[in-house]
Amino acid sequence: MTVQPADGLSPAAAFPDPSHDQWQSLVEGVLRKSGKEVAGSAAEEALSTTLEDGLTTRPLYTASDESPATGFPGFAPFTRGSRPEGNAAGGWDVRQRHALTDPARLNEALLGDLENGVTSLWLTVGGPAGVPVDGLARALEGVYLDLAPLALDAPADLDAAATELLRLYEERGVAGSQARGTLGADPLGHEARTGVEADFAPAVRWAQRCDAEYPGLRAISVDGLPYHEAGGSAGEELGLSLATGVACLRALTAAGMSVEAACGQLEFRYAATADQFLTIAKLRAARRLWARVAEASGAPAAGAQRQHAVTSPVMMTRRDPWVNMLRTTLATLGAGVGGADSVTVLPFDHALGLPDAFARRIARNTSTILMEESHLARVIDPAGGSWYVERLTDELAVAAWAFFQEIERAGGLPAALRSGMVAERLAATWAARSAKLARRKEPITGVSEFPMPGERPVEREPAPDAYAGAPGGLPRVRRDEAFEALRARSDAHLAATGSRPKVFVAALGPAAAHTTRVSFAVNLFGAGGIEAVHDPVSVDADTAAGALAASGASVAVLCSSDALYAEQAEQVAGALKSAGASRVFLAGRPGEYADVDAYVFAGCDAVAVLTSVLDRMGVA
Repeated sequence: MTVQPADGLSPAAAFPDPSHDQWQSLVEGVLRKSGKEVAGSAAEEALSTTLEDGLTTRPLYTASDESPATGFPGFAPFTRGSRPEGNAAGGWDVRQRHALTDPARLNEALLGDLENGVTSLWLTVGGPAGVPVDGLARALEGVYLDLAPLALDAPADLDAAATELLRLYEERGVAGSQARGTLGADPLGHEARTGVEADFAPAVRWAQRCDAEYPGLRAISVDGLPYHEAGGSAGEELGLSLATGVACLRALTAAGMSVEAACGQLEFRYAATADQFLTIAKLRAARRLWARVAEASGAPAAGAQRQHAVTSPVMMTRRDPWVNMLRTTLATLGAGVGGADSVTVLPFDHALGLPDAFARRIARNTSTILMEESHLARVIDPAGGSWYVERLTDELAVAAWAFFQEIERAGGLPAALRSGMVAERLAATWAARSAKLARRKEPITGVSEFPMPGERPVEREPAPDAYAGAPGGLPRVRRDEAFEALRARSDAHLAATGSRPKVFVAALGPAAAHTTRVSFAVNLFGAGGIEAVHDPVSVDADTAAGALAASGASVAVLCSSDALYAEQAEQVAGALKSAGASRVFLAGRPGEYADVDAYVFAGCDAVAVLTSVLDRMGVA
C-alpha cells in the first residue's frame, strides 16, 4: 500500500529510476521517426554538437561527468572561485573602459560612470589613442583614487604613464597600501599586436616597485584578447595566456622576485562571449590551470588567479548594433557565473567608434541588473554541480594545457610568436570558423539572420586606434566581417544609384506552399544587402516575365514546395530567363531543373552565393 503525503504531492522516490540504456532506447525511437537508424551510443552522438578545440557537447550528462579536480570555492585549484565567499560580499568589480583623448571630456565621462555604478576605471593613456600623460591629472580631477581602482593601458609609454599615476597618488595623499588596480604592462601582448619584440625590463622594474611599495597594485596584465581577436578558440586563448604568464614568471624570478611575489603581480584578462557556458568553463578552467602552473613552479600557496573579463569585441556587429546589448548581457552573465573578479562590458556601439553616454549607461547597467535585480552574485559558484559545466571545464582545461605544452616545446611564447607558429594556428582556427559563419551554421542575428537592409545606420565619432598602422602582429577579426563587406557594396550601390541591388522572389502557388522558403530567401539575400521584391504574391509561367520586368531585378529566386517545383519550376524558370533574368535560383534542395542556375538552401555557402550575385549585377 502506497502512503500519500499530507500535501498530496508524491515524492520523486515513487518513480522508478531509469537507466542510461533506457534513455538511449527512447532517443533511438525519436531519431527513427526522423529517418535516422542509429542505436546505442551512436544515437547519443547523433544529438551531440561539435565545438572548437575538439570538444563535444552531448545531450545528456550524469554524475559520472563530475570532475575530481573541482575542489571548493576559495581553495586550490580554485575551479569554483578565487574566494570562499565568491562574489557574494559585494558583487564583481564593474570596470568601465575609456579611450577618450581629451582630458576634460574624459573627466566628465569618468565622474558620470563612477556616480552611476562603475567601481573601477580602465584608461588608455599616451599615444594617439589615449589621454596624454600630462593630461592624466585633469582627467582624474574629482576621482577618489583611494576608492576607485585604476587599470592603465599605456602601449606607447608605460614608464611615463605609471610614473604620472604614482605621482598623483603621492600628491593626493593616497598611501601605497590604498592604491588598487594594475599598471597594465603587457610586453608579449604588445608584441602579439604589433610584431615589435617584447622588452620585459620595464615590466620587471614596475613589478618590483609595486611589490615593495604598492601591495594592492599589480604591474602586469596577461592579456588573452590579442589571441581572441585574432580568431583563436577558447582553448587557444587559455593556452596562450598560460604561456604568457609563465614567460612573465621567468622574467620576474630571473630578476630576483619569488614565485609567490611574481604571481601576485599578474592580472589575467579574458574575453567573455555570448556562449555563456563556454565563458563560464573558460574562467573556471583558467583558475585551475594557473593553480597547476603555480604548484609546478614551487608556489602552491600563491593564491588564485586574478581575472578581468571583457565582453568579446569579435562578437560585436556594426549592423543592427542594438542586438549587441543582448550579446553582452549573455557574456556578462557568463563572466559573473564563471567567477571573474572584474568585468568590462563593452558598449553596444563599440564596433562603430567612441560610445555615447547612452551606450556607456547601458553597459554599466548590465552588470548592475545581473547583480542587483537577478541576484547573480549572491550565489557562490552558481554553476557548481552542473555536470555539463563541470565536464566542459575539465575538457577545456585538458585542451588548453595540451596547447600550452606545445608552445613550451616550441621554446616558449616569445619563440612561438616570432616563428609564426601562433599566427598559423590561430589563422587555421579562424578559417574553420569563417566557413561556419559563411554557411550560417553559426548565425549572427541582424547580420546573417534577420537582417534589415533598409535600417538607418548608427553613426559614432571615430575611435582612436592604438595599433593602427602597426608594422606587424596578429590580425583582428570580427564575426560579421564577410557579411559587412557585402553590405558595404550594397551601400555604395545605393549611394551611387539611389536604390539597392534587387532580387525578384518568384513564389509559386498559394502562400501556404511558399511562405517558408520565401522567408528563407528574403533573409538570405538581405544578408548581402540585396532587396527582395516579392510582388505579386504568386506567379506562374504566364505572369513571371512581366513581374520580373516590373521588379527592376535581373536575378530571380523560385520559392515554393517540392511538389509545386515538380509541376512548375522549369516553365517559370524558362519564362524568367526569356525575360532577361541573368541568373535564376531555386530555394530548396539541389535538383535537375532546366533553366535553374543554382540552388540556395540551409547550410549553403551564403557568402559565396551573395558575392557571386553582386558580381553578376556589377555591384563593385
